[in-house]
Amino acid sequence: MNVGVCQVQLRLPENQSLKGKRRVIKSIITRLRNKFNIAVAEVDNQDSWQLATLGLTCVSNHRSYDDEILSNAIRFISQNYPELELLGSKIEIFSAP
Repeated sequence: MNVGVCQVQLRLPENQSLKGKRRVIKSIITRLRNKFNIAVAEVDNQDSWQLATLGLTCVSNHRSYDDEILSNAIRFISQNYPELELLGSKIEIFSAP
């Protein structure tokens, strides 16, 4: 069993309130869950209205599948939300014995 974990840091430069941020982040989370069948949550910067950190994870039998799914999810965010700045992302794959 392999567990893929990804952290995505986003900047919402045009956002003016926490309410606006929550609307955008909720949309991203819902679309990622539906399209890629992965777990997604906002894991940091909850009180900042222009920064967001998302945690994404998936489980499979193959490391390459986890890496592909998480890479595609990052690409999906950058292609479908051009108003956001992707500050960084990090993927780690953990293998269980």
